[in-house]
Amino acid sequence: MIIPYEAPQGRRLHVIGGYFSHGPQAGKFEFASVASLPQSKAKCPRKTRAERAADHGLEEEEVGALDSEFFLAFIWQTAGRPTEAPPGWRRECPLTVVVDNYQAHKSERVKAELPLLAAAGITLIYLPAYCPELSRIEPIWNDVKYQGLPQRSYPTLGKLKQAVDTALVAKRWELRARRESAQ
Repeated sequence: MIIPYEAPQGRRLHVIGGYFSHGPQAGKFEFASVASLPQSKAKCPRKTRAERAADHGLEEEEVGALDSEFFLAFIWQTAGRPTEAPPGWRRECPLTVVVDNYQAHKSERVKAELPLLAAAGITLIYLPAYCPELSRIEPIWNDVKYQGLPQRSYPTLGKLKQAVDTALVAKRWELRARRESAQ
């Protein structure tokens, strides 16, 4: 049996997640994914972003970068802030978010947002560099990567994103069931 290799050609799928390890939401797992398309080598791209996304089996809104804005939007959403939050919105109970040292997590944009996060009852704590074993979400990522994705090659970025999102939803249900059975 021959399995064709699907060269990624600059395709990337970025996933961000949050796992509540303590408190009333313990066991809750949230995630978001975004796909990066290969850079066009043409001086004047002939296709729109939507057309390029469609070529990879994606919708335009599924394409982007895991940058500071994406990270902060995920933090606010995970913290439960409503879309139309009033000024001075604050969580009912404090939230501590443990993050690694990915550049989007510690950018100038994130540093500028820290006072607003603190005022809302959200604290970011950075893990030491090169210490993924200290992160409680690492076992979840490893399980999804090595158990939830038995197929290792996908013909399009859209198929990869669909497979990863499906595996992460399955993991979310597994963690939820585990939490409910422990109660």
